[in-house]
Amino acid sequence: MANDKGAGDLVPVDPEHSAPTSAGTAVVHRDAVQNPGLPPHRLRVGDLDPKKADRTERGISILFYISIVASIGAIVSYFAFPIIPDNPASVRLNTLFLGASIALALLTIGIGVVHWGKALMHDHEGVDVRHPVRGSDETRARAVEIFDQANKESGFGRRALLRNSLIGAFVAFPLPAIFLFRDLAPTSDDPAAELRHTMWDKGVRLTRDPDGAPIKASDVTLGSAFHVIPEGLNESEHKLEEKAKAAVLLMRLKPSDFNVSPGREDWNYDGIVAYSKICTHVGCPVALYEQQTHHLLCPCHQSQFDIKNEAEVIFGPAKRPLPQLPITVDAEGYLVARSDFTEPVGPSFWERGDYDNN
Repeated sequence: MANDKGAGDLVPVDPEHSAPTSAGTAVVHRDAVQNPGLPPHRLRVGDLDPKKADRTERGISILFYISIVASIGAIVSYFAFPIIPDNPASVRLNTLFLGASIALALLTIGIGVVHWGKALMHDHEGVDVRHPVRGSDETRARAVEIFDQANKESGFGRRALLRNSLIGAFVAFPLPAIFLFRDLAPTSDDPAAELRHTMWDKGVRLTRDPDGAPIKASDVTLGSAFHVIPEGLNESEHKLEEKAKAAVLLMRLKPSDFNVSPGREDWNYDGIVAYSKICTHVGCPVALYEQQTHHLLCPCHQSQFDIKNEAEVIFGPAKRPLPQLPITVDAEGYLVARSDFTEPVGPSFWERGDYDNN
């Protein structure tokens, strides 16, 4: 009669296994699969013929030298194809040649390094044995041996042509960035002075951003907020640079809501106050005004400033209040600045004392 044992009944697997096991459990005999080992190692062309290895080395070095030339070409392209205002063609040319040069410099480094690893570095298989103990003298000594072995296997210390050309490519590749970022800095002999002062001055009207329309005190109602730029900014040759320093937020509160420090009594006009729009954390635009709490919020890192208390920091990473622009009105009722900001705008770099010492 057939055995009607269920799937969960215990049956012996083979004579060597006397212990019963579930018929639904897969069991693999320890000798069922043998370790096939590693396949025979195949030597590369360079391993069989040293002359071809030298030829490969020269080819890889040429790639690194091309990278050096491309990096220098990026610098030349930046000056040879300058961006001309109101000329889109100049932007395209500058972007094309600058981008192509930098891409070629990086691409040839990548191709050269990959080809070096595939064609010339040590190619034999190895086993990485992990030891449970680390930090002993033997471990540190072994680490030194591994680095020395890696140097020998890669040929970095022995193949001077490859090593020197690769080092040269890595040194040349960052050079375009130096010229690009340096060109963003002010060009005067004292760039710090340009950062300390803005276009605001005594009598300069407050105008709407971006159309430049002057603002009357009667236009600013309770709870409203205006994005403000100084009059004449739109005609400035360095409009963006000046706006990055001079942008202002204008709000109106009840005069009784303010806690005013001595000496600042006339910095607001009938409850209208103006504060720098540049966050004192990292310079993001403070653009969110909460009417009920009279708080300004920087959307980048959530710093909050209390307008009722001279824009003091009440939350977030900012370390100092927003600078206040002293304002009043002129004979025609338009809001004007009393002076420039009395302290530099922007991140807390200014707290390092450079401003106070000049």
